[in-house]
Amino acid sequence: MHREKRLPKYRKIIDFIKGKISTGEWPIGSKIPSQRDLAQSFEVNRSTVIAALEELTADGLIEGKLGMGTVVVNNTWTLLATTPPPDWSEYVRSGLHKPSMTAVQEINKREFQADLIQLSKGELSPDMFPVDAMKQVMEQVTRNLSGFGYEEPRGYLPLRQAVSDYVGRQGITASPSSVLIVSGALQALQLISVGLLHRGSTVFLEQPSYLNSLHVFQSAGMELAGLPMDRQGMIAQAIYARRKQEHGAILYTNPCFHNPTGILMTEKRRLELLRVCEEERLPIIEDDIYRELWTKEPPPLPLKARDKHGHVLYIGSLSKTLTPGLRIGWVVGPEPVIERLADIKMQTDYGVSSLSQRVAEEWLASGLYEEHMHKVREQLVTRRASAIRALTKHMSELATWEVPAGGFFIWLKMNGKLSMMELFTAAKRQGILLNPGNIYGETQEGYVRLSYGYSSIADLESGIERLGQIVRDLR
Repeated sequence: MHREKRLPKYRKIIDFIKGKISTGEWPIGSKIPSQRDLAQSFEVNRSTVIAALEELTADGLIEGKLGMGTVVVNNTWTLLATTPPPDWSEYVRSGLHKPSMTAVQEINKREFQADLIQLSKGELSPDMFPVDAMKQVMEQVTRNLSGFGYEEPRGYLPLRQAVSDYVGRQGITASPSSVLIVSGALQALQLISVGLLHRGSTVFLEQPSYLNSLHVFQSAGMELAGLPMDRQGMIAQAIYARRKQEHGAILYTNPCFHNPTGILMTEKRRLELLRVCEEERLPIIEDDIYRELWTKEPPPLPLKARDKHGHVLYIGSLSKTLTPGLRIGWVVGPEPVIERLADIKMQTDYGVSSLSQRVAEEWLASGLYEEHMHKVREQLVTRRASAIRALTKHMSELATWEVPAGGFFIWLKMNGKLSMMELFTAAKRQGILLNPGNIYGETQEGYVRLSYGYSSIADLESGIERLGQIVRDLR
C-alpha cells in the first residue's frame, strides 16, 4: 500500500494497463480506454497519460492504429513465446450478433456515471423507487417461501395468472397458458427474431424507432423497413405500398408514448392499423411497455384487446414502471406461438429468476402495483412541467417540441443545421448525456431525445439550461 502511494502517477497507469493485459482481461486486439477516460479515472492531466502510453508503446504492448485508437498488440507472454495466443479480436468481429452503434455503446457506458446529468436514461428516477413497498413485498414473499428451482417453460404459474388478470383489466382476454414470462421486453424481441421469422424477411416499424438503435432483428438476418408517422401514430396506409416492394414478415409498433417521439397512437389509427394488417396478413408485435405512464387519462385500448384472430403478440414489462432490476416482462399471444417461444427461452436461459417472478406476482396480485403507478404518474406530471418550463425559457428559439401525454420522452427538433454527434460530444464534455436522434434512424439528424424521467428536477432544469448554451456555442 505504501509503495503504491509513492509510485509516480504515470507508473500507476502503466501498472494498471499491464495488469489488464497480463491477466487476459484485455487480450490482443482490445481497444484501450481513451486518453480522456484514463485522465478522468486516475485524476491526472493528459500529459501524464501520454507519458504512460509512450512507455507501453516502447515496450511493444500497445500501438496506435488509424481509425481504431490505441490497441493491445502483444502481451508479456507473447513477447517471449514462439507460438502466439489466439487473436480474440477476430472472433469478436465474427460473432453472429452485430455490435451496437458506437454512440449507443458510449451511451450505455456513460449512463452509470454519477457525475453526468442523465437526460438520456429511459427509466424512472431512483427517487421514485418504492423502497418501503418493495421491502413489504420481499417480506411477504420470504414469509411464504419454500424450496424452489427451475420454473415451467412458460414461467411461474401464479405470476402468469396475475399477468392474465392484469391484462384483462386492459381489455385483453388471455389465459395463463397464453402468457410467457421473459427477462424484459428486449428478450421477448430476441426470442421472436430467432424463433418466428425467416432470414431475409422484413420487419415494418415506425420511423424513427427504438429498434434502429439495436441490432436484435438484423443479427437474425432481418431487414428493417420504416413507416412514416404523424401526430396520430404510424400511418397505416403506408403499409400497402411497402408491402408490394418488400417481403414483409411482421410489423412492430410501440403505440403508447412511443420511443423516441412520445407520440400516443389514437383510437382511430389503432383500428385502422389492425384492419390493414389483417387485410395484408401481417402479424403485429405490440410493444406496450409505456402504457401505464399516462398522465391525464388512460390511453386507448391495446391493439391486442381488439384482436379476435390471434393476430397480435403483446409485450409488457415492469422495467419502465417499477424497476428494471427485477428483469420481468411478458408476451401474450396464441398458445402455439407462446409454446414455441417458451421452448427457445428454455434453451437460452432455463427461465427467469424464480425469486423475481414471486416478487412480481406479489406486486401485481396485491394491488400495490396500481398504488405505485398512481404516485409515479403524479411525479411524472411535475417532472414534465419542469422540463417544459426549462425548454421554454432556454431553448424556445433553438428547437421545437410537442408536449407528450405520457411516458418520459420529449422529442426535440433543433432549428437550423447542427450535427447531432457534435452536440452529443460537446454535451458530454459539459457533463450532460443525451440521445442523438440519428441512433433511431438514418433520417433523424437534427433531433434529440430528452428524458425527464431519471434526473432530479434540479439537474433536469440545470441540464436543459446548459444544453441551450451548448447549442448556441456550436452555432
